[in-house]
Amino acid sequence: MPMHSPPGGRAELGQNFLRDPHAIARTIDLVHSTPGSILEIGAGDGALTLPLSRLARPLRAIEIDPARAQALRRRAPHIDVVAADGLQVPLDRPTLVSNVPFHLTTPLLRRILHSGTWTHAVLVLQWEVARKRAGVGGRTMMTAQTDPWFSFSLEGRIPSHAFTPRPGVDAGLLRIQRRTAPLVPFAERGAYSAFVRRVFTGRGRTMMRLIANAAPGSSPQAVGDALARAGVPSSALPRDLRPAQWADIWRAAARLDGTRTRRSSGTRSLDRSHGAREDGAVDGGQR
Repeated sequence: MPMHSPPGGRAELGQNFLRDPHAIARTIDLVHSTPGSILEIGAGDGALTLPLSRLARPLRAIEIDPARAQALRRRAPHIDVVAADGLQVPLDRPTLVSNVPFHLTTPLLRRILHSGTWTHAVLVLQWEVARKRAGVGGRTMMTAQTDPWFSFSLEGRIPSHAFTPRPGVDAGLLRIQRRTAPLVPFAERGAYSAFVRRVFTGRGRTMMRLIANAAPGSSPQAVGDALARAGVPSSALPRDLRPAQWADIWRAAARLDGTRTRRSSGTRSLDRSHGAREDGAVDGGQR
């Protein structure tokens, strides 16, 4: 018996489909500049999948709804369409593309940033999440925790009326690139993340005080010198720092505090900090 899904998507799967030709074309343009084969997460009814296939690159499309996956295979038998959960599939293609359901923003983005061998990602996300991940208006703790390994850029705003059914908020187009030369060694990722968390959540109103508290073995003079070398005013706030400045401060703090900072709770601290909800994420979805 044939399977069918409603034209506007299934609410329990957070299915709101991208319909605006301009937004679709802009997304494809960004993917065009990326390398290698493509993995699309959340293909839906193929609004992005079909134009992606015209890039003449190997393409695998993941769709959780078996009925939609089957329909897409019939429409485009040349595309490798897999009925699967995007939170479970290997992220093993150079380029990731996803029109992320809003209710999956936090778990999917967390997984993308902590697994796989991909090098480039083009994502449609909730506007506030995309904006904050790109550091627009200042960096959040979650952004600062991942900046040493990834660069983020906000490539545009997509109005809510570009989707069917219409979600309650706009979306943003976020481009992510894995750094070929990380600003902090990957082996230090857990300790670095814990350090950033201490700075953002610590007591104090300036970087001078926050760093001193995050690296208790340091002296005010040493902290001031470290901030000056990194080009950070002592009155700055954590949200003001650029990625390279965070990396410089991390290295200085590790020296100031001996080996204590580097021996902090490792990757488990990273998991705890990223168990939090993405800043700006709201319930409801779009595809």
